[in-house]
Amino acid sequence: MRKYYHHNHPLKLETGTTLPELTIAYHTFGKMNADRSNVVWVMHALTADSNVADWWPHTVEKGRFLDPDKWFVVCANVLGSCYGTTGPTSINPQNGTQYLGDFPDVTVRDMVNCHRLLAKHLGIDKINTIVGSSLGGFQAIEWLVSEPEIAGRAILIATDYRCRPWLAAINKAMYMAIEADQTYGTRSTSAGAKGLAAARAIGLLSYRGQAAYDKTQEDKEPHAIFNRRVHGYQEHQGEKLCNRFDAYSYTKMCRSTDSHDVGRGRSSYEEALRRIRAKCMVVAISSDILFPPSYHKEMTEMIPNAEYKEIDSEYAHDGFLIEYEKLDKIISDFYSHSTID
Repeated sequence: MRKYYHHNHPLKLETGTTLPELTIAYHTFGKMNADRSNVVWVMHALTADSNVADWWPHTVEKGRFLDPDKWFVVCANVLGSCYGTTGPTSINPQNGTQYLGDFPDVTVRDMVNCHRLLAKHLGIDKINTIVGSSLGGFQAIEWLVSEPEIAGRAILIATDYRCRPWLAAINKAMYMAIEADQTYGTRSTSAGAKGLAAARAIGLLSYRGQAAYDKTQEDKEPHAIFNRRVHGYQEHQGEKLCNRFDAYSYTKMCRSTDSHDVGRGRSSYEEALRRIRAKCMVVAISSDILFPPSYHKEMTEMIPNAEYKEIDSEYAHDGFLIEYEKLDKIISDFYSHSTID
């Protein structure tokens, strides 16, 4: 069941803007043990929510790496989203209306600060394992760098330590699609819906990649001229996102990924990543074109106590959601040989 933490104090953002108050939506699974040593903190990806059991199949189950009989699993919806944590669809207490396009930009560091506030509220000062994939991995890396003693272990999946030009270019293409919708900017949660659908279709190309599309979207009738099966798939996925997300929240979430840079305000990427004290498992997806294996290998070399694993998959970036059997095996093995004090 979704829970809420209401932080009735101002939250200063990295840009200097201040939110007058904050609500964080979160889920927990299992029970915290007496010495609070069994906490696993999961950070979600771009359009997911705090219910990790729903969006990450066969993970929060007995015998799996998020086994609720063993672990106290926490997952919080991130700042700027639309699933309960303060974001564009929230009410601005200063004027009684939704923020919508007036909601300020948030960074990954702002998201991590919200995790810190929730951890304090839950009485957690040390985390056994931090798990983050994609944007969740961005948050995990930033938390590990900014607070090196926070976790004993970390699992970083399909992610990176900074937003490179390739990701920023994809984001810009999506912003352009949303902004081309003339309704974007109006004060409505349905503003920019057609642009959002187009943006999602653009984003999916980077999430799935050529091999996955060719495998799953072949025409049912061979030699089609214009009526291609994949066209319907792209439209369906765009409409599906519009039914659960809004263009303002989507834009703010993507802009948060633009902000990701563990070297900002620090002497170098290497110096930042060397701060990490957790034992880290870095997991790449072989066909991921958003965060290819080379990014993960580079990051592994810079983190002091890290090991690299690669999942062979045709499903590109979305492989971290689809290849849960392979991922569970890798993480279970990591647990078994990475004991912590």
